[in-house]
Amino acid sequence: MRAVILLVCLLLVTAGSTYLWADVELNRDVDLGKITDRVPHGKGTNYLIVGSDSRAGLSAEAIKDLHTGGSAADGRRTDSMILLHTGAHGTTMMSLPRDSWVTIPAHIRPQTGMHYRPAKNKLNAAFSFGGPELLIRTIEHNTGLRIDHYAEIGFAGFVNIVNAVGGVDMCVDRNIKDEKSGLNLTKGCHNLDGRNALAFVRQRHQEAEGDLGRSRNQQKFLAALARKAVTPGVALDPSKLYPAASAGLDTLIVDKGMSLSTLASLFQAMRSVTAGHGKQINVPVSSLGIRTSKGEAVKWDDAHAKKLFAELRDDRPVTFAEKK
Repeated sequence: MRAVILLVCLLLVTAGSTYLWADVELNRDVDLGKITDRVPHGKGTNYLIVGSDSRAGLSAEAIKDLHTGGSAADGRRTDSMILLHTGAHGTTMMSLPRDSWVTIPAHIRPQTGMHYRPAKNKLNAAFSFGGPELLIRTIEHNTGLRIDHYAEIGFAGFVNIVNAVGGVDMCVDRNIKDEKSGLNLTKGCHNLDGRNALAFVRQRHQEAEGDLGRSRNQQKFLAALARKAVTPGVALDPSKLYPAASAGLDTLIVDKGMSLSTLASLFQAMRSVTAGHGKQINVPVSSLGIRTSKGEAVKWDDAHAKKLFAELRDDRPVTFAEKK
């Protein structure tokens, strides 16, 4: 979700002399052309948007203040994954819980060079084992949906973007105090700076439905940030516009085929769905806490999930309505 939120600002850098600067700054590190065993192309366009816990760009003091754990030298993992589909019937934003119990395809781990057979595991393990490439293969293998573009952002980019736009207004219906994320909010409305915004989208232990509750909070925050980013006070104010764009580009990782115009299209689709002109859903789930060899995991509702994936693959109207 942190990756999605970054894209709110990227449309702004496509104007004037900033276009060439931004195009050069993009880190096109993911080569989709080298990924093997891919599923066929469907209709419409699918974006995989990932929020990683990379601490690149954060000082030791900032890491401690943000309750992120680890260090700037640690590798990156992910707990936020969204598949955004655009097509003839509008936009669907589908969150994929990090603990989803899926099959990870056969692969070679870059860290060790060892070969592994297909095996069941949690979805975010694919990212840890083989980075974006294995995560993409795993999602394609389990959904049948071909990923056309990839975007990822780390902690530092998220925090700096929120601060650059002057914070984001968010209302909560209860007191929330979570020691792990550092979030401490009273019931009511607040202007969240980057630190509190990161804590808000990360916390799940105070949510009755765990990861699903967190996904809804992330989508709620995304909508609020999207509205803030396009207000005249941000979009027409260079003192906020350029720091926001620079902050995002510093930690953004995209696929080699990603252009600024493609990012602009993604931004427009994201704005549309957060404004209510599309669907915001979690993948259909039948159980939140099944016991596995890797701990408790989230089990997809196979029947509803297969139907939803088929509708997205064929670019048909989405009929799934999540119960909240």
